[in-house]
Amino acid sequence: MLAVRARSPRAAGASGGGVTTEVSAIPEDGGQGPGPEPADVLLSARGVKKYFPVRTGILKRTVGQLQAVDGVDLDIFRGETVGLVGESGCGKSTLGRTLLRLLEPTAGEIEFDGVDVRRLGGRDLKAMRRHMQIVFQDSVGSLDPRMTVRDLVGEGLRIHRLERKHRDVAVLDVLERVGLSAEAAGRYPHQFSGGQRQRIGLARALVLRPKFIVADEPVSALDVSIQSQVLNLLVELKQEFDLTYLFVAHDLAVVGYISDRVAVMYLGKVVELATSEELFRRPLHPYTMALLSANPEPVPGRKHQRVVLTGDVPSPIDPPSGCRFRTRCPIAQPICAEVEPLLVPHDEGPDHVAACHFAGTPIQVGAQHADVA
Repeated sequence: MLAVRARSPRAAGASGGGVTTEVSAIPEDGGQGPGPEPADVLLSARGVKKYFPVRTGILKRTVGQLQAVDGVDLDIFRGETVGLVGESGCGKSTLGRTLLRLLEPTAGEIEFDGVDVRRLGGRDLKAMRRHMQIVFQDSVGSLDPRMTVRDLVGEGLRIHRLERKHRDVAVLDVLERVGLSAEAAGRYPHQFSGGQRQRIGLARALVLRPKFIVADEPVSALDVSIQSQVLNLLVELKQEFDLTYLFVAHDLAVVGYISDRVAVMYLGKVVELATSEELFRRPLHPYTMALLSANPEPVPGRKHQRVVLTGDVPSPIDPPSGCRFRTRCPIAQPICAEVEPLLVPHDEGPDHVAACHFAGTPIQVGAQHADVA
């Protein structure tokens, strides 16, 4: 079972060494406070798949399926932040949107707060959406340029039929909580900076007082200084509103700073899941090792060895047999092409799972991936 206990608060300044990549930087405590109770699962996903049909010709016949998300199991506990990391195109954003049913799952089960989300429809789904919100990556495209901030933030309240006088009070209150003045309510999105637009997106998600928010790369398009402001704001809002986050990003340093646990995705599948401290201290999957080795070394003068992956990411339309990472893996063996590895615990205990036949095997720097047909 993939359910993993949420971590206890991280000790500020803790550090350790990676097995093969010599990654020593552990993210400092983001101030999340006490961790959630392990048994209190807010969202549970089992075997979730999302395929997109590939069509061609004048008649648009379906000739294949793009396997964006393929059999993901994930439990998210109430009050924690789960980071979802991986290369562009690995299915992170698609998974987040599928969990919210912004995209309809192809297969699998999704339960939110004990309710089967896939069985909901009409008014029931609309009511559930109050508790499940998203902050989009594109702060420009996700905000209607013809609407004022007051209308953008208050749209959810209007849809759920809150009276206008109460709606205005709620909008001004949430704008203040995210660091925007009441004067901003009468302005339009193009009149704000990128960081301010992300705050508007946060306000729009928070105004309904949700339990769960998917933050879809909310800082990837921002300057580093603005990134830190938005990240700290997310941490503060989590404490204030008792939120649970699925934080999607491709930057492990950012994910490690804000997350209690981290899930690593590759080509539509979760290949490793652990607490932030454990993942940075001892990554088990070779793909995670390569990602960590690409992180800049935060200590001046200290160097670590880079694990460079060769080859291109395979097509999700026709993924490799067995382990999907085997075509780029420097420790691949014939069994990797024959048997798909399960996401199971290894030597590090039940809270650290990885989908690899040779989990934890050191990678020799400069090694090339084996040609496993």
